[in-house]
Amino acid sequence: MSDARWSDVEGDFLQAARHFRNAVALHAEGGFGEAGLAGYRAGMALMHALQSGHTSAEAGMERVLALLGEERPLGADWHRTIVDRLSRPGAPGYERPPLFAAQVSRDLQETRRFRNLAMHSYGDFDASRAGPTIEAAWRLAEHLLPSLETFRLALDPGEPAAD
Repeated sequence: MSDARWSDVEGDFLQAARHFRNAVALHAEGGFGEAGLAGYRAGMALMHALQSGHTSAEAGMERVLALLGEERPLGADWHRTIVDRLSRPGAPGYERPPLFAAQVSRDLQETRRFRNLAMHSYGDFDASRAGPTIEAAWRLAEHLLPSLETFRLALDPGEPAAD
């Protein structure tokens, strides 16, 4: 399946990994309890980095579905469903291996839940409760691109790696 659009997916996953890595670094840096603008900046930077990481990963997932000729999930829960769908083999007529292993799928669901919180919390953010999301972000930063490469090679074993 030689298609230059794989490089677009790779770009999305590279950006997701970058945002997730930076979120991990921001969390380690701390400063969330500082008074005034400093504490606000720390919390907002972390929330935005995690939100951007998941949004970039999701953009890549949508591109994968388009490449394969699969429709994006419908309904209000499509953000959850797209991860679920790409974590299992394709349905009849859309035969393919899963893109994500079980742990990557769980981690994407964790960052999806956090993105929802970041989009709707309006000031209720508590960085001390972000540990599971930070752990998921760290693993995703390491495993998104290898997941994509394994998937591409399973679809077309002769296809060279994207640059």
